[in-house]
Amino acid sequence: MVFQNREQAGKLLATKLQSLKAAKNLIVLAIPRGGVAVGKGVAVGKEVASALGCPLGILITKKIGAPGNEELAVGAMGPDGVVVWNKDLLSQLGFRPEDLKEKIQNAKLKMQDYREKFGDLGDFGGGAGVEGRTVILTDDGVATGATIEAAIIWLKAQRPARVILAVPVIAADTLERLRPLADENVYLDAPEMFYAVGQFYREFPQISDSEVIKLLKR
Repeated sequence: MVFQNREQAGKLLATKLQSLKAAKNLIVLAIPRGGVAVGKGVAVGKEVASALGCPLGILITKKIGAPGNEELAVGAMGPDGVVVWNKDLLSQLGFRPEDLKEKIQNAKLKMQDYREKFGDLGDFGGGAGVEGRTVILTDDGVATGATIEAAIIWLKAQRPARVILAVPVIAADTLERLRPLADENVYLDAPEMFYAVGQFYREFPQISDSEVIKLLKR
């Protein structure tokens, strides 16, 4: 399945979530940044939140890229600074978490930078406003799942009523690994041949920080 752009993907995803429209205390949290594509899940999340008539917030995480291949996530830092590692991938590449101390420190600095830019525009990284709510966590797609895994683990610790992972496309093997973490998994496609999220979009531009801020202000 190939989407025209993130906006179309968000609209299609929203149609599968219509049963939640009447849910109380519903909120959409989007992953705002990661990898090459700035903005990432915010454009998708905006369409979902608009269709369901609920607030849109962001959940700031930071991918830890493999040495020599930053797009290959070997881990991800959650809002609390805890890193969730893809241990199988780390082992395959011959690395240990302690080998990546510099990357971890850089991730912490990036997280602080993100909060300074977006923190007053729906950042739920502090946990306020999550407890007791039904949370739809979204992104434009999920490849290795490290970033999403860190986000879900952090969210579950905040005692929400439910966590629903909702994405347009997710790698089949990643879906099976992440399936037990969320209370529900909603997706439009889960292909076995998955190289990068961008292969499932005809238009896959970066979204600038200023555009993300505009989306959140709307």
